[in-house]
Amino acid sequence: MVNCETHAVKKKLHHAVSPWKIYQQKLALPLLRVLRVNVLLTSCLFFCRNAPVRQHLKNVYGCLSLSTVSAAVGAYVHMYTQLLQASLLTSFGTLAVLIALMTTPDNGKNQKLRLGYLLGFAFLSGLGLGPLLELVISIDPSIVVTALVGTTVVFVSFSISALLAERGRWLYLGGTLMSMLNVMILFSFVNLFLRSTFIYQTHLYLGLFVICGFVIYDTQLIIEKHHMGSRDFIMHSLDLFIDFIGVFRHLLVILTQKELSKDSRKRKD
Repeated sequence: MVNCETHAVKKKLHHAVSPWKIYQQKLALPLLRVLRVNVLLTSCLFFCRNAPVRQHLKNVYGCLSLSTVSAAVGAYVHMYTQLLQASLLTSFGTLAVLIALMTTPDNGKNQKLRLGYLLGFAFLSGLGLGPLLELVISIDPSIVVTALVGTTVVFVSFSISALLAERGRWLYLGGTLMSMLNVMILFSFVNLFLRSTFIYQTHLYLGLFVICGFVIYDTQLIIEKHHMGSRDFIMHSLDLFIDFIGVFRHLLVILTQKELSKDSRKRKD
């Protein structure tokens, strides 16, 4: 009898998930996937375009990487420190820094100043994501990692599609995407009064679709602007950063909704 119980305990321990395996599933493996897609994007930059465009894209994606790090620092500051908290004042600050960046022309001598504006905008954008991240972490912390991995995969995949496509192939999407964006803004305003769940869900998923379209469009537009003489890689990286944050925010909300609906079904069962 004792031998049978010992054997059963060993079997349970054998099939139990160790903390290291949980770490691999929740964090290590997703981060490895992010690394792989980033390597794929880097390889694509080396082989898909001529040298000047390739160097410009390196600068753009370098600024984009710095911006995402700055946004992560901003989110960390809101969630884990008392130095600065997201508020209406920081929202106005975000808008002010964005206007400062857009109204400061690139003259070749003010790159550090404009880069500071870009990183400041990214920091305050990450700070603004703090309340949403706190809510998501209170439900399931793994959603944040999943959303980050999903955002990176989606962003890199659509970027590679744009880089490998023929020059200007996806630029026609600009008018369609802007029209859809205007319609979404209109319906969002209308839904302030209707409070329709259907309109909200449609707006959420359609918004994700539109932002993914903007990733392709903005990437090809950056290349086209470079061919036309624009070397402002800081402003070009701003467009991609806004796309990246948009995809991440939408995935956070969608995954959180799915997790809440899953918990609700479990309670009913």
